[in-house]
Amino acid sequence: MNSPDQQTSLKKIMNVIQQFRTSDNFWIGLTRDLLFIGGMILLIMLVSQITLGTPRPAVAVESGSMVPNIGIGDVVLIQDFDRTEIISYTQGSVSGYKSFDEYGDVILYYKLGNTTCTPIIHRAMYWVDEGEPMWNGGPAAPHAGYITKGDHNQPIDQASSTSRLQPVREEWIIGVARWHIPWVGYLSLAVH
Repeated sequence: MNSPDQQTSLKKIMNVIQQFRTSDNFWIGLTRDLLFIGGMILLIMLVSQITLGTPRPAVAVESGSMVPNIGIGDVVLIQDFDRTEIISYTQGSVSGYKSFDEYGDVILYYKLGNTTCTPIIHRAMYWVDEGEPMWNGGPAAPHAGYITKGDHNQPIDQASSTSRLQPVREEWIIGVARWHIPWVGYLSLAVH
């Protein structure tokens, strides 16, 4: 059984909580609202991690390489690569499958597998096997992987500095973009 001192302390704590919940003070109300919003964000992130199967279920887009389909400051929800199949632009154009208003899936990957760099979010255009030309008249692929491209970019990543002459290996892929929320990521980008 609790001692009288413990019961008094518990009553004081309950009284403070009740005052905090019912106060009409502007600053207390603002604090209450911010705590609620923070709690909801944490809950959404936890549910997203469980549902999408990745510890990093959302990313803020930093560049305009995917405009107009994914904009700077958009938050993109990512599904774990192991839980889905990647459909390339070439496959999507045959089957009719579209993601973000274009054929094929948009993938999030580490440039050349470097996990210390900011990941790249571009469309998987097609798969090449080791030794195949990476593009029409291009050099042979040093290994199998996806040829990728930003929707707003002219050259494929492998013909530019993005992933110079390196198809995206499956082990470099973090996940597949599934949904996006416009502009929400600007706050995250401002903080970083």
